Amino acid sequence: MEIIPILLIVLICAALLLGYPVAFTLAGTSILFALLGITMDFFDPNLFKTLPMRIFGIMNNQTLLAVPLFVFMGVILERSGIAAKMLRDMAIVFKNTNSGLSISIIIVGALLAASTGIVGATVVTMGLMSLPAMLKQGYDKDFAAGLVASTGTLGQIIPPSIALVLLGDVMSNAYQRAQNNMGIFSQETVSVGDLFIGAIVPGIMIVVGYLIYTVLVNRKKEFFLIEEIGGEANILKTLLPPAILIFVVLGSIIAGIATPTEAAGVGAFGALIIAGLNGSVNMELLKVTSYKAATVTTMIFSILIGASIFSLIFRGVGGDLLVDQIFEMIPGGKYTALFFILFAIFLFGFILDFIEICYVIIPLVAPPLLMMGFDPVWLGILIAINLQTSFLTPPFGFSLFYLRGVADESIKTTDIYKGVVPFILIQLAVLLIVIIFPFFIL
Repeated sequence: MEIIPILLIVLICAALLLGYPVAFTLAGTSILFALLGITMDFFDPNLFKTLPMRIFGIMNNQTLLAVPLFVFMGVILERSGIAAKMLRDMAIVFKNTNSGLSISIIIVGALLAASTGIVGATVVTMGLMSLPAMLKQGYDKDFAAGLVASTGTLGQIIPPSIALVLLGDVMSNAYQRAQNNMGIFSQETVSVGDLFIGAIVPGIMIVVGYLIYTVLVNRKKEFFLIEEIGGEANILKTLLPPAILIFVVLGSIIAGIATPTEAAGVGAFGALIIAGLNGSVNMELLKVTSYKAATVTTMIFSILIGASIFSLIFRGVGGDLLVDQIFEMIPGGKYTALFFILFAIFLFGFILDFIEICYVIIPLVAPPLLMMGFDPVWLGILIAINLQTSFLTPPFGFSLFYLRGVADESIKTTDIYKGVVPFILIQLAVLLIVIIFPFFIL
């Protein structure tokens, strides 16, 4: 019987490699497999009766309402030109400082990452805005490409992040399932706010690591001044509103004043106000932003519904028992199992997006790890940092593909690969620190 759930996974992987959409592959392949299972008597047809309630539960999930609102907030700040103004003013402030432009990019990238929370959007935006300026100023191609690609992945870990919203929802369900399996009826809970709090220190550590490396590697180099970057910089007017908005959104969640969904609503409204103060609000902006929010939300919910169908059928053919057996076979105790799963998720990050990993892989592997005694918030942050590193690692990192699509032709793919290596090491160092010293999260 162990071969049956493996066959299901193989069929789904084959369909994905053929290029079929993830959401429809997960749902369609699983249903066809289940129908075959009914005829061959290895799947109970009564399990299909639970599908409507599962889908209704997904559509009624209040936490996931934060997703379109956070997307709306991020796209408003990105498309209204506020991000470009932030980078320009920071560049003016640091234009006579060695490494000033690269420092500006890291700071603005961190703020933009916290605002958008979408890796692809941040990499593309920073690539179009900052990469040409760095090349004109005389930065090495590999360093410039590595810095932009790495800064773009900060949206994975810096709260408020869409990735952390989705991961928080998944970890909450996994923790509940783990406690049910252990017979614990007075259950503890984990929330999106808990993950936001846990991600603050690791996120700051990664940003500080980037800054230290940037200053050290460029300390003896001389750069050309960019004459077209002129004028006066009103740094407070440019940086203060987005910083206040992020502080209000994140602070209200941490303080328990608002739920993530309520805070996301405040963030979306605040982004509109900031864009209005900059004279950027118009019908075209609202149309583009609403379309983007609807598109991303539809994609996420489609994948979630498909993953829910896959999860039901995978468990119906004994997949959860197979996963438990795999964990029992791993030698060396719970930390060996942890490193094995982190490495597996790292590899999945080469071929699957965060959303797909979040709703397909993590629900299978998180409950057994939580039953071993790991803290759900700590485990969630480890997974987030791990995936952030995966998206940056050659040759299949998603961030590298995004940057390759907008980078100048003079920048070779090998330049991008070479440039990201030091930043990958910084992220791995932070991951190791968090594993050894969990109090940074807890």
